[in-house]
Amino acid sequence: MNRATSAPFLGALFKPTTRSNWDLLTPFALVGLSLVGVAFIYSAQYSVADGTATGLKALLREEWCKQLFYLGLGTGVYVGVSLVDYRFWLSVSHWFYLACLVPLFIVLIPGISGEAATRWGAQRWIPLGPFSYQPSETAKIAVLLITATILVHSKIGTVRQSLGTLGKLALAVGAPMFLILFQPDLKSAIVLPPMVFSMLYVSKLSPRFFVGALGAFMVLLGLVVWDSVRYVKFMDAHGYSYGRDNGKFEREGNPIFPFHDYQRNRILAFAAPEKVDPKGIGVAYNLQQSLISVGSGGLIGKGWTEGTQAQLGYLPRSVAHNDFIFSVIAEEKGFLGSLTVLGLFALVLFNGIRIAGSARDRFGTLLAIGVTVLFTVHVFVNIAMTIGLVPITGIPLPFISYGGSFVLSCCLLQGLVQSVWRFRKDFT
Repeated sequence: MNRATSAPFLGALFKPTTRSNWDLLTPFALVGLSLVGVAFIYSAQYSVADGTATGLKALLREEWCKQLFYLGLGTGVYVGVSLVDYRFWLSVSHWFYLACLVPLFIVLIPGISGEAATRWGAQRWIPLGPFSYQPSETAKIAVLLITATILVHSKIGTVRQSLGTLGKLALAVGAPMFLILFQPDLKSAIVLPPMVFSMLYVSKLSPRFFVGALGAFMVLLGLVVWDSVRYVKFMDAHGYSYGRDNGKFEREGNPIFPFHDYQRNRILAFAAPEKVDPKGIGVAYNLQQSLISVGSGGLIGKGWTEGTQAQLGYLPRSVAHNDFIFSVIAEEKGFLGSLTVLGLFALVLFNGIRIAGSARDRFGTLLAIGVTVLFTVHVFVNIAMTIGLVPITGIPLPFISYGGSFVLSCCLLQGLVQSVWRFRKDFT
């Protein structure tokens, strides 16, 4: 039996490893990031709670307390997945993939999400009592596992030799991406291609493929920006804001790309802010307030819970504790605090690359590198959008942004990397 593609029987999942020691660098960094997240979720929402919550029920309604609960569950998920030989997933990846597709269909059923779980015209959540489940988070894990499985069982060489494998991957990755985009949830869809491409790269696919893919991406990106600027303009000739006119646009013909108005807003606020929001009080408002938050922090910041942007509501409370939490950190802990957070992420990411290099089979390498690149995209895009380097997408910051489904998926993914390390020298 090929050691690179074999999977252990269910009864051997928790057998002792030859090297039973755990990698402690990543858990150390994850605990640090999680504590930072809880602290600044509290700070970002401090003006809402105003320190007046009394009683257990009132306390449990606060986001920072919910985040602690999610992290507690996530710790159990992380440890449990770490104890399971990662090669087990090779034998069940197809079933896991199919199981994760089902909720992506269910969430699109009209009315299934309910009013509480439908936000900004998007159906992305399935209500589960007092909580909600976001199927796109488990879809990321499914795409990771099915991609690694397909690549392990396939031969990769030149583009021509690999056409069959690329076709399988296109179908396997394209199906969940299409369903996620249909919700619509652009942020969850755009993190998948970099992860898949990184796994193709370590599989030694011909460099010509990546050159062609990069060229196609640049052309597509240019078309998206051109389409947004060309076909959409504000109804108000004075450039008044999104908040003033509810983001309504006058269309000149039919746009090429069927984006929702709020998605087009974000592209325009980045590509042509002087055209759509010259006063910075409309579609570019969140970005302007984020830039003020980051810039006003200075070297050491204003102090925990002492920031003005989130406390006074200039940085909207609906996004300060999730999408823009890095802005809160930068304002309250300044450059040094931001650098500390970046250092913890760097430790996680570089250690993920080290673990990928130490894996003794192809499946382990693919899992570790896929998870690492996925986290890298999340970290880069989230921080870059808070300082205006990329359009605002709403991509959360791992282990820091508020969110139950996201926290649990991050814990599971990092548990897979830990399993690759723990079982790196055990083969059946």
